[in-house]
Amino acid sequence: MNENAHAKESLETVPQRFGMHRFSTVRLLIALALLFLSFPFVEELKGGDIIVSILLSLVLIAAVLAVSHRRSTLVVAVLLAIPAIIGRWIDHFRPHLVPPAVFLIAGLVLVAFVVINLLRFVLRAPSVSIEVLCASVSAYLMLGLAWTMAYWLVDQLTPGGAFSFNTNAGPQSMNGFTGFYFSFITLSTVGYGDITPVSRIARWLAAMEAMTGLLYVAVLIARLVALYSSPKSNDS
Repeated sequence: MNENAHAKESLETVPQRFGMHRFSTVRLLIALALLFLSFPFVEELKGGDIIVSILLSLVLIAAVLAVSHRRSTLVVAVLLAIPAIIGRWIDHFRPHLVPPAVFLIAGLVLVAFVVINLLRFVLRAPSVSIEVLCASVSAYLMLGLAWTMAYWLVDQLTPGGAFSFNTNAGPQSMNGFTGFYFSFITLSTVGYGDITPVSRIARWLAAMEAMTGLLYVAVLIARLVALYSSPKSNDS
């Protein structure tokens, strides 16, 4: 009983010292949905890269606020978000000043930190709620975002090419929507075969993402079923 109360307090209490309410995971999910739904359409527009950068920055800021239930967590998240967001914008306007690897690595660490805190929220929650469901879906989508950055990073750091594109579209890279597409196709274990990892690290990343996608869904469903059924068993 005390453990559930402590978990609820630690997850739902907002950093009142900063004078703000806890940022809802529903809003994080909305920010992720805006990014993912608009990604394939705005990228080809004039100035589409700026729109993508804005949406990505909003997602990272929303992710920071969503896990800011403790002051220490907020400080760590902000410190991780600063180089990721600033590096992204510097790379956009001054690509030769800061390499993409800077904001990609910072973004990877930030997303991993956020996912860990979201999963901690889900696993410690005393019952199923909208916040728990949105945190679960947000964590899954952010896993795909993390691997999107990882594929882009590997593609940048592999001179000979870490991926083979089995299409007639000409030379391609894993930045932007291409990496996003391959990440979520792999996370959902669909795999159409139009993009093939060829380097050892790229194959390892793809295998790890596929296993993570399968295990996440299995563990998440088991946890949510347990949370949903536990109040009924207590009442009986």
